[in-house]
Amino acid sequence: MSLSPSEDIRSVTDLKRNTKQILSQVHRTKRPVVLTVNGRADAVLMDTATYEKHLKASNMARLLALAEEDVATGRTRPIRAFLKEFKHARKISR
Repeated sequence: MSLSPSEDIRSVTDLKRNTKQILSQVHRTKRPVVLTVNGRADAVLMDTATYEKHLKASNMARLLALAEEDVATGRTRPIRAFLKEFKHARKISR
């Protein structure tokens, strides 16, 4: 998803004047709009579906980082031992 500077960077003043148009653009293009204050980036406006997608990806990356840290520090165990303990704890036969 690449930004189109002429369309996707808008001032807060522009947002106040053209809220419906800018929201329509965000929903239509699925691209975020960077809002500026005094010519400097200040906030990002995006549709809810895109935000949720980014939030899920961020959460997954955080979990993967923890797992990578476990591997790097040797906090691992063989899968067979884990599965045996898992089945026993949940009273799963077979």
